[in-house]
Amino acid sequence: MLTNLSIRNYALIDDVNVSFSDGFTTITGETGAGKSILLGGLSLVLGKRADLSTLKNKEQKCIIEAEFEVSKYKLDKFFAEHDLDYEDLTILRREILPSGKSRAFVNDSPVVLDVLKKLGEQLIDVHSQHQTLQLTENEFQLKVIDALAKNEVNLDNYAKRLERFKKAADQLQELLDFQSNSTKEQDYNSFLLQELETVSLKEGMQEELETEYGQLNNVEQILELLSQGHQLMNDEQLGLLGRFSDLKHIFQNLSGYGDSFGELNQRIQSVFIEMDDISGELERLKDGVEANPEKLNEVNTKLQQLYDLQKKHQVASVSELIAIRDELSEKVGLVEDIESKIKEKESEVARMEEETEKWAIKISKARSAVLPKLKKMLQESLYGLGMPSATFKIEVNPSNSFKINGKDNLTFLFSANTGSDFGELKKVASGGELSRIMLTIKSILAEYEHLPTMMFDEIDTGVSGEISNRMGEIMQQMGNTMQVFSITHLPQVASKGKQQFKVFKEEGANGTTTQMKILNADERISELAEMLGGKALSESALAHARQLLQ
Repeated sequence: MLTNLSIRNYALIDDVNVSFSDGFTTITGETGAGKSILLGGLSLVLGKRADLSTLKNKEQKCIIEAEFEVSKYKLDKFFAEHDLDYEDLTILRREILPSGKSRAFVNDSPVVLDVLKKLGEQLIDVHSQHQTLQLTENEFQLKVIDALAKNEVNLDNYAKRLERFKKAADQLQELLDFQSNSTKEQDYNSFLLQELETVSLKEGMQEELETEYGQLNNVEQILELLSQGHQLMNDEQLGLLGRFSDLKHIFQNLSGYGDSFGELNQRIQSVFIEMDDISGELERLKDGVEANPEKLNEVNTKLQQLYDLQKKHQVASVSELIAIRDELSEKVGLVEDIESKIKEKESEVARMEEETEKWAIKISKARSAVLPKLKKMLQESLYGLGMPSATFKIEVNPSNSFKINGKDNLTFLFSANTGSDFGELKKVASGGELSRIMLTIKSILAEYEHLPTMMFDEIDTGVSGEISNRMGEIMQQMGNTMQVFSITHLPQVASKGKQQFKVFKEEGANGTTTQMKILNADERISELAEMLGGKALSESALAHARQLLQ
């Protein structure tokens, strides 16, 4: 419930700070006193967009704060989702700066306007002419029926199944689209894959082939160089091995004359062994080198294949070709396996559709069961509101498609007079009739679901006498289970309030300002008497006012 409202520097308001209680509260005041200004300020803190024209003093910022008791609203999840600190006493604040910028806060945490608006919608329902038009929309009408049918659990289960069904259906469509597009490319991708697989790609193969090609293509020069090396090692007179053998014998003889000669002798012996091994390796390499034109042609062909593939796929290495091969293999494999995946997904979609259909049927049956009760409640309530001949024709029929709230098409027709044809509310009901129907529906909803604070803005316009008295009683009754406000010009309605506030203008040194105050018992009598008979308070008007309050 709304416990406190503070408005500073807004329109004609300098500074207004008022506290509210539970139950039914009425707000009165002369035409033009500023009741709409008060409502406008409240709308700002609930997320309505603002501009500089809202500032009374253009040099100062406008600040509006609303304090709500929210312990019964089950908003913990909302606060967690938006990373807000939850408090049982939650404060919404809106600031409009002289620069035109606007800031919003929830419990001193800055929020975007959309979050403030979504939270505000769950805290207070401001009934205006615009909201009366909701009455003519099927979505709102179904909400009323579902409240009576206690369809909350059914709707929750339906929504979960519908989400899964839609997700599965989207996945099936993606597979079908993939199949359609991929079939066109399948032959080409298969050809490219086969071309790459023929080469038997592996890491490092290009380097190996290029090395082998270099050797096969230069056999004569390699053989000549190996021969020259072998000759340098083994020439009888000048060969390195022969000369080094002589050096080895010299140091063998020297080694007996001291450790330093012995160590040097060992090093020379090691070098001689290594040179002898090198000589043997040169011999083996020289004997193994031979011209092989066929092998050279084979290696050249493989290399040319690699170069052609790299050019074709615009890459520079075998590693990149391997990556392309693997990607093509996956694409080709997916297309080859797509039929089985589509059949599997089709079965899943059918199963999800069947489950969603079951919950849609439960919702529809529950709705149909309460329609006679809703029709009776509406007609009986409207009878006391000056619409004795009001009748409704309400039906739900299954449609061919799933909707956000079930699978029903709703027929909600109205006739205000006996013998008149039934028609849609927006076409056959007047503004006054719509207001009375909306009040009736809100009172019904208050019995079946936990509504937020309700603010009625002159819902009683155009009625008087006993009808206005009955409308006041309905709002008073709603106030037994929830917080209800009514901005009214009718004393019959104003008198039903648990508390009554007056909005009035006050002339001062700084111009005209709008004020608001709670009325005590005597002030209420005077206010009601003035509403009944004008500013000249007659004894009869005062007596009537006392009677209304009693």
